[in-house]
Amino acid sequence: MKTFPTLTAIAALLVAVPAHAEFALDSRFTDADGDLIADIPSDPAELIDPDTIIFAYTPVEDPAVYAEVWQGFLDHMAEVTGKNVQFFPVQSNAAQIEAMRAGRLHVAGFNTGSNPLAVACAGFRPFAMMAAADGSFGYEMEIITYPDSGIDSVEAIRGSQMAFTSETSNSGFKAPSAILAAEFGMVAGTDFEPVFSGAHDNSILGVANKDYPAAAIANSVMGRMIERDVVSEDQFVTVYTSQTFPTTGYGTAYNLTPELQDKIQEAFFSFEWEGSALQAEFSNSGESQFIPITFQEDWSVIRTIDEANGVVYACN
Repeated sequence: MKTFPTLTAIAALLVAVPAHAEFALDSRFTDADGDLIADIPSDPAELIDPDTIIFAYTPVEDPAVYAEVWQGFLDHMAEVTGKNVQFFPVQSNAAQIEAMRAGRLHVAGFNTGSNPLAVACAGFRPFAMMAAADGSFGYEMEIITYPDSGIDSVEAIRGSQMAFTSETSNSGFKAPSAILAAEFGMVAGTDFEPVFSGAHDNSILGVANKDYPAAAIANSVMGRMIERDVVSEDQFVTVYTSQTFPTTGYGTAYNLTPELQDKIQEAFFSFEWEGSALQAEFSNSGESQFIPITFQEDWSVIRTIDEANGVVYACN
């Protein structure tokens, strides 16, 4: 049985929790134009123009696999920018954010849930997202179990165990936490035992191997794993499907020179997908191009979920 919710449940939870301050950047950044992302510094002394651009993809699956998937695109970025471009494998969302905050990461794809923290604390300026040929984009959070687990509905998870990925993940933690509390009155630690797998593929494999009775995952990740024959559809039963959320946001560190930021954007939007390794991998989840996005508009629903969960973007 699949359930397709709207934002009604999240809106109801917002009424029930104290209001939080509006989204704000760390004090080291400015936002004079009010677009919710860090301004590019006006002082040339604060700008950087590295000889080698460091790129990292969100750590949802095996970094070694994705280093090969992204290589053709990185070669294209090198040609457009005139720079060396290096793939940087990251093991966690926190490590990826810290790398950009510390100046060791210049271009990145941050997962849906960690985008607000990367924007607020690391000066991340997202501008692109993968989309289908018709411009549609996004993925759904699914709560999955395995056949004959005894779980045939969300309510049946009560008293059992449920796997999340990490606390910065939208579909792996934030969205299911808000929806479970608002729509089903279920709170982790009270109504079920939460465990953290660290990544979507870990949660998916954990359910497939019956290590976890249930898990909250991004169905785009599961789709790619099914296409690669890592798992098969008959190993899962979906008991909940969310609304569509934006997927990985791609962008730059705020303090790259404006000219370099423009060239990096040009590389994304001029990349030829046809016959590429990116097409071979991401067509499995219906994606075939990069489209322009804005954090202010396209991540509004994610900031709403964060507010529902009482998230505070604390920057150390």
